[in-house]
Amino acid sequence: MHNNKTLTIKNLGIDTYRENIIYMRSDCHVCRSEGFTALTRVVVHCMDRSIVATLNVVQSELLRHGEAGLSTVAIKRLEAKKDNKITVSHLQPIPSVGLVRAKMYGKELTETELEQIVGDISKGHYSNIELAAFITATSGNHLSTSEIIGLTRAMVRSGEKLTWDGNLVYDKHCIGGLPGNRTTPIVISIAASAGLTIPKTSSRAITSPAGTADTMEVMTNVELTMSQMKEVVTMENGCLVWGGSVSLSPADDILISVEKALDIDSEGQMIASVLSKKAAAGATHVIIDIPVGETAKIRSESKAKELKELFEIVGKNIGLVVKVIITDGSQPIGRGIGPALEAMDVLSVLRNEHDAPEDLKQRAILIAGELLELSGKSERGKGVKMAAEILTSGLAHKKLMSICEAQGRFTEPSYADFCMEVLSEVDGIVERIDTRKIAKLAKLAGAPKSPKAGVLFNAPLNKQVKKGDVLLAIYAEAKGELDYALEYYRSQTQIIVIK
Repeated sequence: MHNNKTLTIKNLGIDTYRENIIYMRSDCHVCRSEGFTALTRVVVHCMDRSIVATLNVVQSELLRHGEAGLSTVAIKRLEAKKDNKITVSHLQPIPSVGLVRAKMYGKELTETELEQIVGDISKGHYSNIELAAFITATSGNHLSTSEIIGLTRAMVRSGEKLTWDGNLVYDKHCIGGLPGNRTTPIVISIAASAGLTIPKTSSRAITSPAGTADTMEVMTNVELTMSQMKEVVTMENGCLVWGGSVSLSPADDILISVEKALDIDSEGQMIASVLSKKAAAGATHVIIDIPVGETAKIRSESKAKELKELFEIVGKNIGLVVKVIITDGSQPIGRGIGPALEAMDVLSVLRNEHDAPEDLKQRAILIAGELLELSGKSERGKGVKMAAEILTSGLAHKKLMSICEAQGRFTEPSYADFCMEVLSEVDGIVERIDTRKIAKLAKLAGAPKSPKAGVLFNAPLNKQVKKGDVLLAIYAEAKGELDYALEYYRSQTQIIVIK
């Protein structure tokens, strides 16, 4: 390294989530000599490591001459220490970006081309702008079946792949779009109790108020290493961890972070995302739950059947046995919407409490029963009965406690400090629920970033309500967020329709 080309790292403590950002003075000698300007993509070298970063130009005294700031994630990826020296060089053009442009104009991409794109995404070579371009170009119905298969395979190959001692490994996934519906911890607890190997890697919320990983994190540690995850599964047959911490299909986690910002969940990418994670986690048999409802992610039975066929075709092409079940998505499942509130529902069902949400219980038993039949642990048609017996016996609750302890802790979920109940203004029967607006209400209250925030829902379809009955309660960890959520609720007329 030449002194005239080096800069000293300054940690500015700026969180840019997943994007590597470098901050340099506009009059920095390196900026001037290299012709760098704002948003230039550059390569940052620190000892034997390097990353691709986006340049933000500073026109204040935030940095001294000879200093460069790095975002928190950039420092972590460089494994840099305070006062380490770095050099910055031009990023050579990324050929796969040309493929993204071609896709924008309607070109069908080959598996090799998709692998180039996914490889560059995994290495962090794409800026958020380029990621957004790829997501937009492949959203809607712009991916053919062969492209979805190619994208799925490329995403599996982009990261590590788990292998397990047993021949058969099981998994389940709900495509989401339904507030609450936290069946996964219950299903895994029942299946693992029955002796199935079921290592569950789950995502954090993309466009919802909670993902399974967010809910589980309320109760236990979800950021496990690969070896820790394997140890838990060896002990308990199953685990419930965040997929992003074990580097399975890493390109997917990068894409998800941008999809979240765009509020896009494209069908082709969703299939590739779900099945690449399952294959990378070593699964051989997967149950996919597709809820259908007027305001759910999938709105019609015909669209659900199309998706079912695609899931099964792609699964077969990547070596997975996929069984798809289509379920009712017309209303929230359970009462809690938000990480801690959903965790309370899960525990209520597993503890066989008399007032546990029956709809969540029955849906979890249905999915667990399908897994038991798929595995051969139960005869056809008797899986639901077996799953119900495991649940009512207390074995499933005991299993979840054991999994939580094996993952490092069990913490009882609790309510947020601020709460406001929303009361019915009329007598009548609940006729319609806008699940998307209920989910938005929970997000405005602070979920999932504030784990205790969300909505406690008390107005299922066909319920007879009287004026003054509680329809829902909004929980928030700050008064400002509670007020914000209430303001949104009052501005809407069709969230809960009572006739």
